[in-house]
Amino acid sequence: MTVSNRMTGIIFSNMYDECFGELTKIRTAASLPFGGRYRQIDFILSNFTNAGISRVGIVTKYNYSSLMDHIGNSQEWDLNNKDGGLVFLPPFGSGKSDVYRGKLEALSNALNFLARCPEDYVVLSDANILCNIDLREVLANHIHSACDVTVVTMRAKESDGSIQSLVLDTTDGRVDTILTNYPAVAGQSVGLGIYILSRQFLLGIVRRYVAAGRTHFEADFLQRGFNNGSLTVNLWEHEGEVLFNLDIPSFFRNNLRLCDAALRKDLFNENRPIYTKVRDEVPSLYNEGCEISNCTVADGCLLSGSATDSVLFRGVTIGRGAKVTSSILMQDCIIEDGAVVENCILDKNVRITAGTQLRGSRNNPMIVKKGETI
Repeated sequence: MTVSNRMTGIIFSNMYDECFGELTKIRTAASLPFGGRYRQIDFILSNFTNAGISRVGIVTKYNYSSLMDHIGNSQEWDLNNKDGGLVFLPPFGSGKSDVYRGKLEALSNALNFLARCPEDYVVLSDANILCNIDLREVLANHIHSACDVTVVTMRAKESDGSIQSLVLDTTDGRVDTILTNYPAVAGQSVGLGIYILSRQFLLGIVRRYVAAGRTHFEADFLQRGFNNGSLTVNLWEHEGEVLFNLDIPSFFRNNLRLCDAALRKDLFNENRPIYTKVRDEVPSLYNEGCEISNCTVADGCLLSGSATDSVLFRGVTIGRGAKVTSSILMQDCIIEDGAVVENCILDKNVRITAGTQLRGSRNNPMIVKKGETI
């Protein structure tokens, strides 16, 4: 096997559902729409595909019908193959009736899948931290390090209390301290929810830790093992752009950041494309008199009013005299004539009637549930 095809991928699709409120009431965090035409899971799935990973398991527990609909037969990610493919791993698939509490317990539902895999290494990943990364380089670095586990990190550029994640203090690239659910400060290494370790090693620790009642990968395995000296940890630092979608304000803010050309160029690296479900749509129609400024606009939109600093998904309609500012309009939303939408997140198929005014704030955007008419 080459380096690129020695990995199996595991994605945790539900792990942060509770962080997104109404937006994940009937869908997983992994299938949450992002950036006009994508779902959050598209980014890590594409990273897997671009690294030559041909076998992927998606660990899920509920509300995954929209995720299954989006992925379909997984041909967009070249995972509809005979030698691997994509498999959903719900709790009842292993004969269990309860849902998991942490990643280790979730992986216990994937033991049969992992035991049958021929690949030597496993990449574990969340779906809500978005980046474009060459996992072949990460694996090569992991093998060279001879450590038990490699954690993919980024260097915090500023103190940001909103990023409460896995934080690692280092000296000359070596780990000194591992902190969990800790607000990162400038200069610290912040985990991106991506880990590489040996498949056989992972099988062993899942069986042992779950039997001992330990369910959380970061706190019970990574932090505790490092602190007691039983685990060696390697870091691989990602230097590109990273979008932490950890809650509704960060999800809102990061969608709007896609209007930044430099960020788009890094996140949608032409050498490592981000794939998504293909839909045949007509081009967007910009009617005479419309004013669209600094927006991300998908296909199939009908635009007659104005939109500024916003993300417009497929099939959005903005009527004459309507005004959209700093908002996210998901698929097939309709803003009727003269309506005003500012600092809002409109889920799919929302209709805002003529003359209605909706206003939220940057730190607390107004959310309108899927299918509602206001």
